[in-house]
Amino acid sequence: MNDFWTMVWKETRDSIFSGHRSELIVPLMVIAIMGIVIPWQFGHLWISLSPATIFIVSYIPFFLTTSYIGDAIAGERERHTLETLLASRISDRAILWGKITVTIAYVGGLTLIGLIIGLVTSNLVAGKGQWSFYNPLNVFLEMLAMVLSASLLSSSSGVLISMRVTTVRQAQQTMAIGSLVLLIVIVLILRGLPAGTLALLNTFQILLFFIGGFVILDIILLWILSISFRRSNLILN
Repeated sequence: MNDFWTMVWKETRDSIFSGHRSELIVPLMVIAIMGIVIPWQFGHLWISLSPATIFIVSYIPFFLTTSYIGDAIAGERERHTLETLLASRISDRAILWGKITVTIAYVGGLTLIGLIIGLVTSNLVAGKGQWSFYNPLNVFLEMLAMVLSASLLSSSSGVLISMRVTTVRQAQQTMAIGSLVLLIVIVLILRGLPAGTLALLNTFQILLFFIGGFVILDIILLWILSISFRRSNLILN
């Protein structure tokens, strides 16, 4: 457990609080878009959890992880710090879960901040004099669960990709292509459903379907990582 927290602290210090101003561009842009720009345009529709709101919030994990997780292993190689990390006594499992945990916390935290600011913005724009929370609440909670499952999916796949490439740029490009492919697959699945199927399902049931799909993919990817994430594999790459 000490190895895990050591790794979490290292990743947080090196990646999130690295001190480079350029590192703040993406998170600030996401917060501004999700917390101000879009809720300002949508007004009360943003907190009523319209399909557009759910789609935007659900896609955030893939967008954020693309710009972040590529640094997991490939970035260590570029900075020539991978050898030092692998020479330490930190276990392989602690290295893996430390990187994944920090990524999920980063993505989930930014998403939550954006939703809170978006809630304030939407209520101000609505101007009804009565503050409303995201409604319905069960759909909001399920949407947060989908963000977590999507974050785990994107971070675990990102680590797997970062193991196989030599540069951060390659990892980011591969992640971007993978996110686009996943989006296309989801659209094709929805279009391939029998006519009227979606009309029979409510938003809660549709989200539950996607969460189930993400969880299955999470289990598969984590199983692959548990087998392939070894010091010897990282050194060979």
